[in-house]
Amino acid sequence: MRLLGIASADTWVFRKSGENSPMPSMNPLFAAPSGRTLILGSTSVYRRELLGRLRIAFDVASPQVDETPRANEKPADLALRLALAKARDVAQHHPAAVVIGSDQVADLHGEPLGKPGTHERAVAQLQRMRGQTVVFQTALAVVCLDSGFEQSDLAAVRVVFRDLSDDEIERYLRAEQPYDCAGSAKSEGLGIALLERIDNDDPTALVGLPLIRTCQLIRAAGVAVL
Repeated sequence: MRLLGIASADTWVFRKSGENSPMPSMNPLFAAPSGRTLILGSTSVYRRELLGRLRIAFDVASPQVDETPRANEKPADLALRLALAKARDVAQHHPAAVVIGSDQVADLHGEPLGKPGTHERAVAQLQRMRGQTVVFQTALAVVCLDSGFEQSDLAAVRVVFRDLSDDEIERYLRAEQPYDCAGSAKSEGLGIALLERIDNDDPTALVGLPLIRTCQLIRAAGVAVL
């Protein structure tokens, strides 16, 4: 499925190529100047929206990767391993393409916290994280088999959670239902009200894709952004 980012007045939306909705005359979508197809190896709608901000045409592919942590694996190591595994898996099927893989793991004092999946697990995660500093390890990998390019990077985002009450946790989860997000919170939405402080050097990393590093790596792989 090929997805194209379309600039609107205040947001990015996506459509399948071939649809008849007109392309806006302002903020045009740029083709990847390298001539190589750019593929996002992720089914995350958050990463699709973020990559769409770069106004480069890209495809989306679903990597088939076992995300089970290894025994005693550190959260940063887990995130890097999975990001690279996702990019490599998609690249095996598209060797001429430049493939982006990414993964995020919440790191609570060295313990990895993944996506809760259920309301009950999300409650338990937020209860453990309240009043604590959590490092969201957001890993990025870019692979092109034909050119032999393979690089990865890690954006560590330090997040201080407020000392949340049980009622605040319950109201937040019922309102936003962030059960597909590592750490049970969406900082780009109402989840920002759970936080006391965010420290990072790549502003979109906490949402799921560090765009400063993404631009650096895809440029190094031969895809011009501008």
